[in-house]
Amino acid sequence: QVLLVESGGGLVQPGGSLTLSCLAYGFTFSTRAMNWFRQAPGVEREPVASIDRAGGKTNYTESVKGRFTISRDNSKSTVYLQMNNLVPEDTAVYYCHVRRSGEDYWGQGTQVSVSS
Repeated sequence: QVLLVESGGGLVQPGGSLTLSCLAYGFTFSTRAMNWFRQAPGVEREPVASIDRAGGKTNYTESVKGRFTISRDNSKSTVYLQMNNLVPEDTAVYYCHVRRSGEDYWGQGTQVSVSS
């Protein structure tokens, strides 16, 4: 059974930093690209960043380029999202995602709030 467990969210001031982690269970982690999405209140869930199986190729939505970094440690079955220079518009629930055998799997989400 696939299980994704996010952690690391919280309340931070504008300009601050947070690192999210997602620990994966139930599949061979190193064989799957991994993704981070986010959803703000009243807004559709949107992709934030993705990373390929080996960690050599990453993609970011335009609004986070230069501020967020996605990475992974296949030995720990964990994907990370380092978020720097946070702005209030980054406030959302952040979700870890993997697609496996044609199915989409999501974590429970972790809340990130950016406010002074």
